[in-house]
Amino acid sequence: MNVFFEESGDFKVGSVLSTAGEAYQVELASGKRSKVKIKDVLLQYEKPAPEVLLDEAKGIAAEVDLDFLWEVAGQEEFGFAELGAEYFGHAPLPAEAAGLVLALHNAPIYFYKKGRGRYKAAPEQSLRAAQAGIEKKKQQALIQAGYVDELKAGTLPAAMQPIVAQLLFKPDKNTIEYKALEAAANELQTTMPRLMLATEGVASPKELHMGRFLFENFPRGAGFQPVAVPSAPTALPLANVAAFSIDDVTTTEIDDAFSVEQLADGNVRVGIHIAAPGLAIKPDDEIDKIARSRMSTVYMPGDKITMLPDEVVNAFTLAEGNTCPALSLYATLNPADWSTISTTTRAELVPIQSNLRHNDLDELVNEETLENGEGEYPHKAELGLLWKWALKLEAGRMVKREAFGLKPEQGNRVDFNFYVEDDVVSIVRRKRGAPLDKIVAELMIFANSTWGKLLHDSGVPGIYRSQGAGSGAGWAAKMQVRMVTHAAPHQGLGVDQYAWSTSPLRRYTDLVNQWQIIACAEHGVTAPLVAPFKPRDATLFSIVSAFDAAYAAYNDFQQTMERYWCLRWLGQEQVKQADAVVLKDDVLRLADVPLVIRLAGMPQVARGTPVRLDIVRWDEVDLSLEARLLEVVAAPGEALALEEEEGDATDTGEAAVEEVVEAEGAVAAVSTDDATPAGA
Repeated sequence: MNVFFEESGDFKVGSVLSTAGEAYQVELASGKRSKVKIKDVLLQYEKPAPEVLLDEAKGIAAEVDLDFLWEVAGQEEFGFAELGAEYFGHAPLPAEAAGLVLALHNAPIYFYKKGRGRYKAAPEQSLRAAQAGIEKKKQQALIQAGYVDELKAGTLPAAMQPIVAQLLFKPDKNTIEYKALEAAANELQTTMPRLMLATEGVASPKELHMGRFLFENFPRGAGFQPVAVPSAPTALPLANVAAFSIDDVTTTEIDDAFSVEQLADGNVRVGIHIAAPGLAIKPDDEIDKIARSRMSTVYMPGDKITMLPDEVVNAFTLAEGNTCPALSLYATLNPADWSTISTTTRAELVPIQSNLRHNDLDELVNEETLENGEGEYPHKAELGLLWKWALKLEAGRMVKREAFGLKPEQGNRVDFNFYVEDDVVSIVRRKRGAPLDKIVAELMIFANSTWGKLLHDSGVPGIYRSQGAGSGAGWAAKMQVRMVTHAAPHQGLGVDQYAWSTSPLRRYTDLVNQWQIIACAEHGVTAPLVAPFKPRDATLFSIVSAFDAAYAAYNDFQQTMERYWCLRWLGQEQVKQADAVVLKDDVLRLADVPLVIRLAGMPQVARGTPVRLDIVRWDEVDLSLEARLLEVVAAPGEALALEEEEGDATDTGEAAVEEVVEAEGAVAAVSTDDATPAGA
């Protein structure tokens, strides 16, 4: 005797060898023996042979007219044998009965299974809906296949053109557009981003990187809606100074300027003038909401996304020839030893006489010309005095830094400036710590530290950068940097407190601190009552958290774009060989551009060892570089000194020193002849 039975949702046939209670011992066509419960047996028959019956049943099932079968079945529950007699017009033969079971089982939209061998016809409404769904899937499959063909032919389907970013960066994987893109990429043995580039869905690798960043951080676009520009108070006093700024040629958000006055008693008064949008922008107004949603200006080589709309920036930037609202910090100094006699803070209107640019002055203003008074350049006398004070400030910070147990700062690192015009990049080396950089950096550190102390002494909270002993133990814990809302030492900078306050046009933390400082300057001991943010203000904590997240994302993007432009530079300059220096093990940095790479198979050499590389290829999509080692340039024992550093990414002279010491130790940076580290 043979049996046709169901096992784990599958239908099988076999020959019965024996019966034991409620089960059969069955030998399958493969020779395997199985124990089959009698209740699972649907048919018992003598002929044909099991394997023949199954083949015949499959053929019959394929020929069953399901629509007719559904009509015949009616709306009552039925057994397959009953329906078989009506459908075939006679008691079904074993192969016919088995074929009918297979047909019923494989047509779940027509028939619902109610038990072993028992079914019920689907209601007509449900059947028609299911059929429509199947037809829709068939049509979608045809459309998807068409999309795949278009993509493989190098054409982006029209339906995909408006959703390129969605498909690449946050796709709905159930859509036919995504499935087609994935299938085409697999068939072409490429990636979806590269396929988008090939079909011109994305114009270039640069647009790919930019598009990802904008999609994730500016989903509504990086532009601004028109806004009404608020005005600063009209009753501000006019400062009797001729201020000047020092910035890179590309800087448009000019936050800081300086003035120098020789006083009748022989002392010198230095003014540090900071753009004061905080005098006009108020917490929770329209422009504040814009600034808070962005938290910072986003920098990248050749471009930026500003925190504030251009019309607001233009109203408050310290532009040459304008008299601008500013928050001024005046320091009265004794020129005999450049000690600080007193400081005062006030909001006022400041005449801006000049916007000096590094690109024009770096060759003229250096340590030698400042020392011997050579050369002619704007504000020569003022810069000479500021240089002497900057050296005094730096020396004081170094004493404090060493008191914290840290080694002195290294002043021999090299920065790189990126300039992009018409997709052509220039990467210009600038030694960090050049006089103009140092003047700006030291005076900004002085202002941020002084204003941080003012906030603390006034009992007004602010947003501080703190660097000191953190969790864990040892050197790494000592170098932890964090943002806090109370005064705390910044060991790397060598100051007792450090509140970012000097860039309110491009950092939201600085705008918040400016509001708090203005309250202190204008209200004195009552400042805690009128300052926008009170001690332990939950809003202030949320600002710190949001700023940290945004600033980290913007910094990562800046590093990505700098790496992209470094690779572009290699192609633009047709570089075949390049000098590099070993950072650690197989990690190297090129000497002419700030590009860090891994070199597989790099032999063990000392950190700081100069080497020469053969550039094999690079990829602007995944930002990788493949190179081969040609030679180790330095003899044993001649490796360059290394300094352990990590920093923040900004574009100001202030940050040039600040970022060196902000988080020492996280990224190795080559001193002497080296580039800015990838994390700086």
